[in-house]
Amino acid sequence: MSTVADKSAPALQEKGFKPKAYSRVELLPDPGPAKRYYTVVSVDDHLVEPPHMFEGRLPTKLQPLAPRVIESPDGSQAWVWEKSVYPQVALCAVVGRPKERWGWEATRFDETRAGCYDVKERIRDMDLDGVQAQLNFPSFMPGLGGANFTFHTDDPALGQACVRGWNDWFFEEWYAPHQDRFIASGLVWLGDPEVAAQEIRRNAKRGFRAISFPCSPSQMGLPGLRGGHWDPMLRACEETGTVICLHVGSDDWGASPPGSSLEVGAICFPLAAYRTAADWLWSGAPVRFPKLQIALSEGGIAWVPMLMDRLAYVLEHSAANPDDQWKEFGVHPVEVLQRNFNFCAIEFGSGMDLRERIGVDRIMVETDYPHADSSWPNTQETLRKALHGVSASDVRKMTWENAARLFRFDVSQSVIDSSESAES
Repeated sequence: MSTVADKSAPALQEKGFKPKAYSRVELLPDPGPAKRYYTVVSVDDHLVEPPHMFEGRLPTKLQPLAPRVIESPDGSQAWVWEKSVYPQVALCAVVGRPKERWGWEATRFDETRAGCYDVKERIRDMDLDGVQAQLNFPSFMPGLGGANFTFHTDDPALGQACVRGWNDWFFEEWYAPHQDRFIASGLVWLGDPEVAAQEIRRNAKRGFRAISFPCSPSQMGLPGLRGGHWDPMLRACEETGTVICLHVGSDDWGASPPGSSLEVGAICFPLAAYRTAADWLWSGAPVRFPKLQIALSEGGIAWVPMLMDRLAYVLEHSAANPDDQWKEFGVHPVEVLQRNFNFCAIEFGSGMDLRERIGVDRIMVETDYPHADSSWPNTQETLRKALHGVSASDVRKMTWENAARLFRFDVSQSVIDSSESAES
């Protein structure tokens, strides 16, 4: 691990983020194990890339250029990659930190709960929380959809090698030794949809079930979803059964007004999910590829009926013209939404009252470990309160069956039996 003083062109500062000054923090003691009421398969959690992630995983001539962790003069740590620096910030991994230290401040790996970046410790934290399995998204350095590997290098070969290196690390250290605990989700290089398709097929052969992709590529200056540019990638996803996971914030679009607080941005997450679903519907992608499955992450579910109502109204009014694409498609957008889209929630609220309208078979749960929204270490009790009065059949669907079906993930009967026994 090297030490550098020069932080020229730091990636976060380019986006207007400036971490607060670093100061040491003591982590809280471990919580006690949660009482298990349900089998839980969470479809939205995150990992923090460990310092050794890319060691030995790039071609020899590119290895010296691989992302690496540096120690800053103030004692904090950061990832550096070519001219970009990504500080380790507390807000990306708050589990185990005192709540008053959940801010946008620089930190270190040894002041981050080990479950964020060490798979054995992650499983231990999942056991403490009563969570059987997770699907993990990247952290800040690659970006939620891996876009930094495309945009922050002038060398496409290096960007592609970093994508493959990330996927190889995940497979070798995180997924392969613990296939009963993780749903494998990978990244693709966004500079060429044919290259992306090749990586999807490579990963599908070794058990990957999903990719993380930007919610709206056009928001990032990439070709939009219309026009067929992404069709090679979409075709590869459909043919391999790879789910496209669209995580709020993966395209840098914020639903909150410029200059508003961090809390306003978090409150507006559902608006970003609403916008994403509408954009993908009108792109025609899930019509061109009718077996394609899309999962919207961290957007909640209560907005889904509102979108359905608006879709129906607009189709009868402002979209009712002779050139309307849905007449050509021969299918209603609400039908496509309920056929090709999947949703997850960490807070259910009024969404539970509307679950039949949304489609109970399309709702999944998330714990969002290790972010500030996370229900860890109280996921079981949080779900118990949220699902009070819900039928046992619907509970099973939402807590694990829907996710297991969508991502073709096997949950052992012994795990199911132990949870149902505890619930009774």
